[in-house]
Amino acid sequence: MSTTAEPSTPSTLVSSLLSTIESRIIPLTRTGVSSGSKLFGAAILSRTTLQPYTLATNNERISPLLHGEINCIQQFFTVDFPEVSSRPSPGKDCIFLATHEPCSLCLSGITWAGFNEFYYLFTYEDSRDLFGIPYDIDILQEVFGVQGRGESAKQVERKPLYNRKNKFFNAKSFADVVGEVEDMAERGRLMGEIDRVKELYNGLSETYQEGKKIGTKSSSVWK
Repeated sequence: MSTTAEPSTPSTLVSSLLSTIESRIIPLTRTGVSSGSKLFGAAILSRTTLQPYTLATNNERISPLLHGEINCIQQFFTVDFPEVSSRPSPGKDCIFLATHEPCSLCLSGITWAGFNEFYYLFTYEDSRDLFGIPYDIDILQEVFGVQGRGESAKQVERKPLYNRKNKFFNAKSFADVVGEVEDMAERGRLMGEIDRVKELYNGLSETYQEGKKIGTKSSSVWK
């Protein structure tokens, strides 16, 4: 299945992604965090309709590898799609949505699965500062932050954690996409919607943090 339709406008794209998070991913996440999983979720959507093919959330209660993105990719490649004649092409027919900027594991999963375009609501810094989950940054810095000849440790620390635009994929935050909207009033409206949906995660984070305090079972080493 391939597409010849015109791409969505930045405004339509952000509105659709926010709607998917609010109406489809957050309910799954609410169940997940109550059982010890982190609050990261994902969806794979049709590039033409922006409707989700698969949705998932973190399931580290079962396995530390079942991040929301990995869960979503596994579903995409194991379920049938009765509404289409064949499985949609990850690169041609789909876009990938992550509620939080993907970690090193999920960046690799997205790449190996062939998805070449993904969007995320929360940044790594948000995960660290808002949710007390600093490991995405820590792992990328400690494992991949190689100090080149003549580089100081400070220079390495200031370098981007990964190339958000490369031959495998193009990654953008929702705020990046909103920055492409020319109408200032619409841009302001969309940023307000982004803030509103982000605030819906406050309660989910409180549930997750409380679970850590009382020792809710999770297979993850990094809580």
